[in-house]
Order: sequence, then structure tokens, then C-alpha cells
Amino acid sequence: MIMQIYWTKINKIIEETPEVKTYLLDLPEGFTWEEGSHTHFALEGFNAGDTPNRSLIRHMSISTLPHEHSIGITTRIREQCSEFKAILRNLEIGDEVAIFKTHSNVPLKREGKNVYLLSSGVGLATFRPLVLDYFERADNVNQIHSLNIDSTGDFLFTDIFKSAPDKNFTAQFVDNRKDYYEEVKNLAADKDGLFYVVGSDEFLVQNIDVLREQGIEPEQIKLDKHEQSLPNFLSFDTVK
Repeated sequence: MIMQIYWTKINKIIEETPEVKTYLLDLPEGFTWEEGSHTHFALEGFNAGDTPNRSLIRHMSISTLPHEHSIGITTRIREQCSEFKAILRNLEIGDEVAIFKTHSNVPLKREGKNVYLLSSGVGLATFRPLVLDYFERADNVNQIHSLNIDSTGDFLFTDIFKSAPDKNFTAQFVDNRKDYYEEVKNLAADKDGLFYVVGSDEFLVQNIDVLREQGIEPEQIKLDKHEQSLPNFLSFDTVK
């Protein structure tokens, strides 16, 4: 099966914070995705040679839902950054990029439970579509609690991530690890909840350690990782 590469144009660039931008891409015909999806996001020239130039490809979460009619890619670009980010920073509306191999590891589970979204920095971009999906259709989700740590203090998507008691939604932001992990322990008092974690591998490992210490089972922890790599993070006592 030939991998389909969708070439598309940037139609808008949103400066979310001084370091974070969202690139909105035109919707290519036939391109679909669901909440919690990530894609391979590539810059022009990535496939010009005999083998793909991996320095021009990144694994990125899609921060929008299909009904928003744009594919949103949200990323942090620091002053000192990689070649990929340096090129991306200089792209403009109308420039072409490619997307391919799109997949969701963390769709919203509708199992009648409380859902906890634990994220670091721009990891929140993965959760934005889950929260929008929940706002549109709350079936079989008791409530959602989002906890995000961002040491910059420039919190993302505060128009969506704001507590809404009428929707059984709580949004919490902290800017330091101590407060963050204390709060994770508090949330883990819910021994039946589902805990989604998005961030760096180090962040995942630290969260899993805290959750497991509090008695949360591996089956309750959802990671934005392919199924085959889950055992590297979660040791399942029983094969499900």
C-alpha cells in the first residue's frame, strides 16, 4: 500500500503566546482524522532525495477538529531551535507543507468515568480536540479535569481551557512541578478514573510513577504512544 502524502497550504498563523504558534492548514480532499490524532508534518524538500530527510519531518498533534475546517498544528519555537523549527518560523501564509501517516492513540473514551487530562506545555494541543468533542457530546463521560504545567506562565487555549461547572469541566494551570505533582496525587484519589498523559517521555514516566504509587492501574493510564511502545512505559501485569 502506497503511503499517501497530502500537500497543503498554510492559511493562517496564530501567535498563541510569545513562543507558541498554531499553523492552520487547508483541508486536503479526502483527509480525515479524529480527536487525539497526531500526524507526520513535513517541510518542502523532505522527500526530494532517495530517502526522506528526517530533519524536515516532525511528529505533531492535530489541535483542531474536522468541523473547524482547518488542520491545526501547534508548536513551541524557542529562540535557539532546531533546523526544522527555524524553517517553520519563517514560513508564511500560502507556503506548502506535507502531512501523512495520521493516527489517534488517545481518542476520548466514553466509559461513564471521570477523565483526567495531564499535560505539559504544548501537550495541551493534543487535548484541545478531546475537550471540544466532549463539549459537543458529553455522552458517557462523567466529567473532565484538565491539569497543565507550563513553566513560562503563558498558558495556552485559555478560551477553551476554562472551568465550566455547567459542563462538568475543570481547567487547572500550574507553573511549577511541586504544585503539579501534588495535584496529580489529589486527582489520583479517584481510583476509577481515566488518566491521559501527554508530554515528553520523561514527563510521562514521572506521571506514571506518581499514578502507580497512588494505586492507579496501567489500564487506566492513556498515553499518546503507539500500542507497541506502551510496554516501555507501562508494565501490564495481565494481558488485556
